[in-house]
Amino acid sequence: MSIFSKIKDAIWGHKAAPVEAAPSSPSMPQMNTPSDPGNPTPAAPPQAPAAPAAPVDVEAILTQKAAAKGQDLNWRTSIVDLMKVLDLDSSHANRLELAKELGFTGDTNDSATMNVWLQKQVMAKLAQSGGTVPAELTH
Repeated sequence: MSIFSKIKDAIWGHKAAPVEAAPSSPSMPQMNTPSDPGNPTPAAPPQAPAAPAAPVDVEAILTQKAAAKGQDLNWRTSIVDLMKVLDLDSSHANRLELAKELGFTGDTNDSATMNVWLQKQVMAKLAQSGGTVPAELTH
């Protein structure tokens, strides 16, 4: 799972998607219903598509999570603090991986510049993903 996906999932409140079971193969016998032993169990009816989810208030969620930490974490300007608020590994190696994912073309040895860029890019991508993010955090 990508670093950005971990950030997004931590904000949206999702866990990694469970692996779905493979459909039964023709060689596997069908189960019979108790009421009619001669008929195999019918397949479950198709589900209607889920309604679009309401926008996620990224600022409110991060503000709440930061307050719960009991530390002075400035997630608005610091990618390291943002990752700490979300209980993600904020190591330099993970930030380099995130920079690679998001297409950073600057000098990765200039971690201050890279970190500022990462913070803006993460906020912009969260907004593109359906999050409500204040404009000043994405520019």
